[in-house]
Amino acid sequence: MARAVPIKSAEELDRSRRAAQLAAEVLAMIEPHVVPGVSTEALDRLCHDHIVKVQGAIPANLGYHGYPKTILTSVNQVVCHGIPSPDKILKKGDIVNIDVAVNMDGWFGDTSRMFFVGEPSTLARRLVETTYEALLAGIRQVRPGATLGDVGHAIQSVAQQAHFSVVREYCGHGIGQIYHDEPQVLHFGQRGQGLKLEAGMVFTIEPMLNAGKRDTRQLPDGWTVVTKDRSLSAQWEHMVAVTPEGYEVLTAWPGGTGAYAAV
Repeated sequence: MARAVPIKSAEELDRSRRAAQLAAEVLAMIEPHVVPGVSTEALDRLCHDHIVKVQGAIPANLGYHGYPKTILTSVNQVVCHGIPSPDKILKKGDIVNIDVAVNMDGWFGDTSRMFFVGEPSTLARRLVETTYEALLAGIRQVRPGATLGDVGHAIQSVAQQAHFSVVREYCGHGIGQIYHDEPQVLHFGQRGQGLKLEAGMVFTIEPMLNAGKRDTRQLPDGWTVVTKDRSLSAQWEHMVAVTPEGYEVLTAWPGGTGAYAAV
């Protein structure tokens, strides 16, 4: 039986917001380092040291179910859960998702974003930007009385209009004092279906879109997930709180949205 979806008090929301902002800060810190010639291992080390030495927080992914690193680095056809490695060197034209989670005073923050390594192909840029638009479309559905089906339908509609596919095996999740909590947030669905949202709920929305078919497979390392047809994949992730008026993006980027539309 699934746990009831936690409803956070104002004080608990403050703690959740603090952890979320630390996670967002890590992604802002690492951005200048995502360049051709860098290894994903080097990026992992930078993020680890920033979380531990600068933020005084705990890298939440390190050791989680045996995961060996601080961040997840998913390059090109990797859908999610790519493991940083000294042998994985980023090159011009790559796209990479960096996913980071921190634990601060027992509260979790979790977010991810895409980076271009040099100039991407036209298809890669369109996939990355469409995935971001799908994330925004999902977030904009969040308000008391809406349903998770509304969120999933909005994401799916943006993807399908661009002729991209939505990965179905992995979803967003509730988060707070538990890293992966209820509810499960699917990135496809029907309007009016699923859990009805209430103020105080906090969860991630993290759509994964593929340039080809939606099918995935896990590599023998037990973590890395790739597209079955080797097509490109992209993902963005924000933590979102349901507020009495609508929503709050807890993992808003410290430096603003750059070239991307504000949510």
